Amino acid sequence: MPPDILTLLLKARDPETGAALSDIEVRANILTFIAAGQETTANCITWTRYLLSQSREWREGVRAEADQEFDGSLEGFADRLPVTRAVIDETNRLYPPITAISRIALGPDELAGEPIKPGTMIVIAPYVLHRHRALWTKPNHFDPSRFLGDERTRIDRFAYLPFGVGPRICIGATFAIQEALIMVAALMRHFTLEMASECIPWPVQKLTLRPKDGLRMIVRRRC
Repeated sequence: MPPDILTLLLKARDPETGAALSDIEVRANILTFIAAGQETTANCITWTRYLLSQSREWREGVRAEADQEFDGSLEGFADRLPVTRAVIDETNRLYPPITAISRIALGPDELAGEPIKPGTMIVIAPYVLHRHRALWTKPNHFDPSRFLGDERTRIDRFAYLPFGVGPRICIGATFAIQEALIMVAALMRHFTLEMASECIPWPVQKLTLRPKDGLRMIVRRRC
C-alpha cells in the first residue's frame, strides 16, 4: 500500500491498547485534511507568492535557500529553510488564513476588567491583533526579519495567533507549515512570479482570508 495519509491512518495503532482508528475517526481526519488543511494552507501559499513578488530582497533570499537545500538530503529539508519559514510566518501575520477565533465561556470570568457571563461568545481577531500598533513595529510592513534569530523570541506568545493557542490550537499547525515551506521553496526554485498588471489583490473574508477575484500572476520557468 502507498505511504499516503489514508494508509497511515488505517495502519495507526494506539501505543498503549493497540486499537485502530474507527471508520468514523478515519473519515473525520480525512475531511479535516481536505477542508481545514487544504483551504488554509493554499491561501497561505497564495499570499506568500504575492508578498514575495513585491520584495526582491526576500524573493532572492528564499530562492538562494531553495537552490542550496534542494541539492542536499531531503531528510529534515523543511528544518533547513529558516528564511522561507520567516517569510511564511510574516505572511501569516499580515494575512492570517483564519481571521477570527471564537470561544464560549463555560463559566463566569473576567477579561480586561470586564465581567464575562457563562455562555458569552468571545471573538479574537488575529487579523487585527497581528497589525496592532501597540504590539508590532511598522505593523503593516512586510518584514520577515521579525521571525529570524533572536527577533523571534521577542514576539509575545499572545500577539501572534495564526493557529490559535492553548488546548484548542490547530492540530495541523506543524503539518501546514511544512507543506507551505516545501511548496514555496519548490515554486521559487523553478519559477519566477510576477503580478499581472491588472491584478490588485484585496483581502476578503469567506471561509478563509483570500484575495478578491483570485491572484493573477505571470509565471515563467527559471533558466
